[in-house]
Amino acid sequence: MTVQRVYLNDKNVFQFPLAAEGRYIVRDDDLRGFFLIVGRRRKSFTVQSEHWSNGKRVCKTVLVGHAGDMTTREARTQAKLILAQIANGELQNSQSKGAAGTTTPASLPTHGVTLRQAWARYLTAHLERKERSPATIKGYADHIERVLSDWLDLPLQVLGENPVMVAERHDRMSKDNGPSAANGAMRTLRAIYNHARKSHRELPPENPTLAVDWNRERRRNTAMGVEDLPTWFAQARLMRHPIRREFHLLTLLSGSRPGALLQARVEHINWKDRILHIPRPKGGADRAFDIPLSRPMIRCLIRAMRASRILFPDQAQEWVFAGDSQDGHMVEHKEARTVLSKWGNDLRQTYRTIGQASGLSDVDMHLLMNHSLPGVNAGYITRAKLLRGHLRATQESLSKMMIDASGIEGAVWPFLAARKLGDPVRDPTPPDPRSKRAREERFWAFDAPRLLKAAMRKAELAAASQPPEPPPPPPTAAPQVSRSQTNGETEPQHQPRPAPPAPPHRDPVRSLLTM
Repeated sequence: MTVQRVYLNDKNVFQFPLAAEGRYIVRDDDLRGFFLIVGRRRKSFTVQSEHWSNGKRVCKTVLVGHAGDMTTREARTQAKLILAQIANGELQNSQSKGAAGTTTPASLPTHGVTLRQAWARYLTAHLERKERSPATIKGYADHIERVLSDWLDLPLQVLGENPVMVAERHDRMSKDNGPSAANGAMRTLRAIYNHARKSHRELPPENPTLAVDWNRERRRNTAMGVEDLPTWFAQARLMRHPIRREFHLLTLLSGSRPGALLQARVEHINWKDRILHIPRPKGGADRAFDIPLSRPMIRCLIRAMRASRILFPDQAQEWVFAGDSQDGHMVEHKEARTVLSKWGNDLRQTYRTIGQASGLSDVDMHLLMNHSLPGVNAGYITRAKLLRGHLRATQESLSKMMIDASGIEGAVWPFLAARKLGDPVRDPTPPDPRSKRAREERFWAFDAPRLLKAAMRKAELAAASQPPEPPPPPPTAAPQVSRSQTNGETEPQHQPRPAPPAPPHRDPVRSLLTM
């Protein structure tokens, strides 16, 4: 039996010809004990390994599957699991033998805690008990239940004893899902494994994610400078939806995370103290904080609430940025870049950039943006004592700098009073495409020229299809009567009979528009 050694992949497996007689083996040069048996009819993925049993070394050969029924990647993953079973002596001698003298594939190990069980425990005992934010829980759930869904029923001990599985999965995810997504999924797996090992001491002490070569994550530089604000304000001013327009403006003026502002309730606003309470920001209820409100921010909130009461009166009783979603508020803040060039975290980065340009201290920016204070000395600061004085003045100066840089003057947005929403002079937003005004504009811009051209063409064809009318006969002249024949009396000469009046001309365009 001839033996070859290559790296097994789908391309190589397909190119290997079937054996003319007997069979030959192609061993994988990456995973020891994993090889392909090529016979006269089919190709089979197989693993072979040894383990000690009762003081004796026992060799086992296990059939993984057949080429065509599974990919090489799936066979490699299954082979690693079976090799781990053989090394632990988990395969029983009572397993049936194949025709080629190999045992059938063993089922996945069922002993020990699985990833699904560890995730359920981590969710209830750690995330929910410590009141992590819904966005944080949603991100963890996406990593486990979607990205790593095929590992849910896999025992953590298998991962702990085979860290190469985790490293290869991270490499594959980096290509398929992106570097940041791959790192995030592995960080979630690391946290769940560490949490599970506190109560399952049989797990290997080293976390399998230690084998991961982490990707480099680059922060996006999408902030605007002071010189970019006039263009952004001009774009925002032309947004037709008033609630979404005010949401983006408040995101810029507050520097808050969009997810926190989307869930702002009416009861969270303290008009007397001029603060907006954020009960569950990133980090959960323990990171709750208050945003000091400047005068432009207060006008923005009033306009948003008034527009919400007009468009969504029921939802506006509870939510500041009301919407027609199941929750009753806006759930999607993304805009087309052609409509609004910057939104979401772009505006949060802009807030930090302009704050630095205005000369604000790093500690003030950390407090306004609810970031952790660096160093031991800053930890002695009590934020609540600075909120209604120093931080509000800082917020006011930063908002004034942004509004002044917008290049907008007069009683228009963003200086627009709430009662003037929709005013065609002070609030020149594009009309609703369903309104009568918008329909008339579309008619005169697109439909009227087309209909005019069609009517003129129809009139020309109708005129060309009619036979030409014969010319009318010349009028006969009345006989002239002389003075001598009338005894010197002059009689009036007969005038020619006038031609019948022509039918009134019908303007095809006017008749078309009056239909």
